[in-house]
Amino acid sequence: MLIKICGLSSAQTIEAAANAGATHVGLVHFEPSPRHLRLDDAVRLRAGVPFGVKTVLLLVNADSETASRAIDTIKPDVIQFHGKETPEWVGAVREKSGLEAWKALGVRSAETLDQSAQYAGVVDRLLFDAPPPSAQSVLPGGNGVGFDWSLLASHQHRVPWGLAGGLNPDNVADAIQATGAPLVDASSGLESAPGVKDVDRIAAFCKAARAARDSQ
Repeated sequence: MLIKICGLSSAQTIEAAANAGATHVGLVHFEPSPRHLRLDDAVRLRAGVPFGVKTVLLLVNADSETASRAIDTIKPDVIQFHGKETPEWVGAVREKSGLEAWKALGVRSAETLDQSAQYAGVVDRLLFDAPPPSAQSVLPGGNGVGFDWSLLASHQHRVPWGLAGGLNPDNVADAIQATGAPLVDASSGLESAPGVKDVDRIAAFCKAARAARDSQ
């Protein structure tokens, strides 16, 4: 079971995620987010990620200079694009960096899933997330809301994928059972306050996700 804990901001929560069995930890570099990390803080946390756990750098509509600086400074294992990035842009950054690339998509309808095919051959993984709750929302993800999982039930995936959007320790097992997700990604559902991860919720989430996969 692949498990990503996103929006981490302390060495304690990085350690908690790794100890709980997370396979990926996410560092957010996007100033409007309460989980935003300055580059120097992200580098410090990156250095403490244990061997065997992949570091995911999350960027949102970053321009070429911002993306290049963040990638070169943080040296992640994976780049996650979580804005309105086109397949061409994602593919270009992926080719230049040589890193694994993920693209998050807000799922509003089955049409979104159909359109996701344009990323086949361009990304290493698609991350199906809830769309922003309103047009005025600043954050494209991490809003603590979910979407209709039944949309994924009959979808023929052409790209490795993962599930995000409102996941927490109480619903992740249902989400895995409903969708068969090979990767689950949580952020706000594991927080005691915006941007503040709770180590007990991290542990409970990972435990529930692994148990759900083992029961299939």
